[in-house]
Amino acid sequence: MSEESGPRAIAFFDVDNTLLRGASLYHVGVGAWRMRFISLADILSFGWNQTRFLAVGEDGINIARLRLRAMDMITGHTRTELITLSHDIFDSRLIHRLWPETVAVAHAHLEAGREVWLVTATAQEVADVIAERLELTGALGTKLATVDGIFTGQLVDGICHGERKAVVARGIAEARDIDLARCWAYSDSHNDIPLLELVGNPVAVNPDTTLRRYAVARGWPIMHMKVAQLKAARASKKR
Repeated sequence: MSEESGPRAIAFFDVDNTLLRGASLYHVGVGAWRMRFISLADILSFGWNQTRFLAVGEDGINIARLRLRAMDMITGHTRTELITLSHDIFDSRLIHRLWPETVAVAHAHLEAGREVWLVTATAQEVADVIAERLELTGALGTKLATVDGIFTGQLVDGICHGERKAVVARGIAEARDIDLARCWAYSDSHNDIPLLELVGNPVAVNPDTTLRRYAVARGWPIMHMKVAQLKAARASKKR
């Protein structure tokens, strides 16, 4: 990370497999099943996709279809219910799966006076809770339409995924009159290449095969984390 500091820069972080191990969607699904939002068959399907995601990242997984299925599960429920669920899954599940190295980098950016924004396909309410609990600047997630605070099953502006991440990141930088050449972005997925190419300081984090090749060819920094390190950090917290 550059030694340059100052308030006029942003560090953008993907969430799944970048800030935490695995897919946040799976853990939202577990919480939804416990609250009887979805069936056992649904959670088993989410579990299978989580296993594949841990093994190969987003390669070979229909993320868009999976995200849309997740949106279906909260249709008819309220924003308040989803926010409550998000706090519960953060405390019971997500906090134990955070990559300590990536979280440390995010906090180092804050300490240097930069803003830190999550940019993720997960629901805005879930992303907001993660950002809030980690004391980050904010989050840019998938916005779900509501009527009188109840989710309708529709999306606002589509899933925050792929090219869409670059669009929303550019928007928030322009709103703050921040030069993107001074900004950072962190991701594990080749789907986030548009976001990574948007900034002056792209970093690949435990990259999938395609992103690894792309990063090596362009000389981008690559962060490597190991499950053993995550387990060691989890064991340390229990002492």
